[in-house]
Amino acid sequence: MKLTWYGHSAFRVEAGGATILIDPFLTGNPTWNKGWEEAAEGVTHVLLTHGHNDHIGDTLAILKKTGAMLVSNFEIYEYLVGQGADESKVNPGSHGGTVDCGGFTTTFVNAIHSSSFSREGGVNVYLGNPNGLVLHFPDDKTLYHMGDTDIFSDMALINELHQPDVGLVPVGDRFTMGGAVAALACQRFFQFETVVPCHFGTFPLIEQSAQKFVDAMDGGRTTVVTPKPGEAFEV
Repeated sequence: MKLTWYGHSAFRVEAGGATILIDPFLTGNPTWNKGWEEAAEGVTHVLLTHGHNDHIGDTLAILKKTGAMLVSNFEIYEYLVGQGADESKVNPGSHGGTVDCGGFTTTFVNAIHSSSFSREGGVNVYLGNPNGLVLHFPDDKTLYHMGDTDIFSDMALINELHQPDVGLVPVGDRFTMGGAVAALACQRFFQFETVVPCHFGTFPLIEQSAQKFVDAMDGGRTTVVTPKPGEAFEV
């Protein structure tokens, strides 16, 4: 499995013959700020954890350019189809559901957050409940993108049901778990082989580094990877 982090919660996942973008906030992302075209090259799927602007990001432009499949909750699906996404290439689901994405499956799990899209004029469009996403590949590792969330005890059930090998974990505090709490979630509820911290350093209001998470994970069995934006790595 090859991963590329583009800052914030945006990841490219290459596994099982699929090339996946998760939460592709690229244009306007100060951690990346190089547009979406490079990251979207060859993309087959776009997965969204929830509807905030800094997660939907460039989804619509990417879908129109690449013909990729959209995997999201039902409300985001309806909203993006209304904005011009191809309805024949949308694969919606919701909490507890698993959808076949061709070459892998995606299961929608809980996340404690909110979900809406802010339009011009201060109008917020409700876009359903937030999710974490668990990706199962027949011949590769299982990946869990937590989305934006706090710690919650039912993470233990997510681990029991899915046994994810790789965790993409928000650590920026204020709008998600902070580093120490995120480390507690990883250590108490999961047996990850590898974790990648995200959702930090993007805006002044949140933590500017993942150091608190890295320090709190020190000495454990899990490998913590803190990549530079745009640099691919194998897990």
